[in-house]
Amino acid sequence: MNSVIAELHASMAFVVRNFYLVKRHAAWESVFLMYNVVNVLTIGYIGYGDPQKILYLIVGALLWGFLSVLFHDVAEAVAWERWEGTIEYTFMAPIHRITYLLGHSIFAVIYAIVRSTIILALVALFFEIDFAQANFFSAFAIIFFASFSFLGMGLIAAILPLLSPERGAQASHIFQAIILLISGIYYDISVLPKWIQPVSLISPGTYTLRAMRRALLENASVVELRGDIIILVIIGFILIPTGMWVFSRAEHHAKVTGKLKRNG
Repeated sequence: MNSVIAELHASMAFVVRNFYLVKRHAAWESVFLMYNVVNVLTIGYIGYGDPQKILYLIVGALLWGFLSVLFHDVAEAVAWERWEGTIEYTFMAPIHRITYLLGHSIFAVIYAIVRSTIILALVALFFEIDFAQANFFSAFAIIFFASFSFLGMGLIAAILPLLSPERGAQASHIFQAIILLISGIYYDISVLPKWIQPVSLISPGTYTLRAMRRALLENASVVELRGDIIILVIIGFILIPTGMWVFSRAEHHAKVTGKLKRNG
């Protein structure tokens, strides 16, 4: 029990360190935040004249922003360590790798929630957003269960900077682009070509978006959303252990081949 508590304390140390890094780059964080606000506003104005369509688009944009932060922060953890010059020290430290990755995951969830809340508050200044029919308990439940799936995908994508120090971090955006295309972030998946629609069934984004829109626009309860929640739990149960195993193998390969410290 004491060892578990010690590992949790170590994970929280990574959370605190990451927040200090955000504080150090606060100016850039504000720039990226404003970019995301403008992006959500631009997407929302596509539905101008139709309040339901505006809300549909804003929910998609906000949720995609939240999920992409979970994916992005975990996937680029290695690239960030390499850029800061701490990767060799961190990976040689006497801590379990799950402790390191858990710290990054907790930070990603907290950071994504704070950022999404700020964006929603700023966007609300431009649109009359009506959440009278929203079931926020169901919405938070969906976010909770969806987080595991996207963190799992982030762990898998995090191997790319290990395998390719030169282009690995940029390659992780390929995953995001595919998820963005097939998950119905800004449109219903029924508009996709017939041959690609089955691919959307393996994306956790599809079930997350569908359940979230039902929760916020149709007041759907957790019981009514149980089908999508069960699928998200199953996907997360598969992806997180898979991501941990793949990451450990990639780390071993990077150490053996001398790619851990190399910058290019």
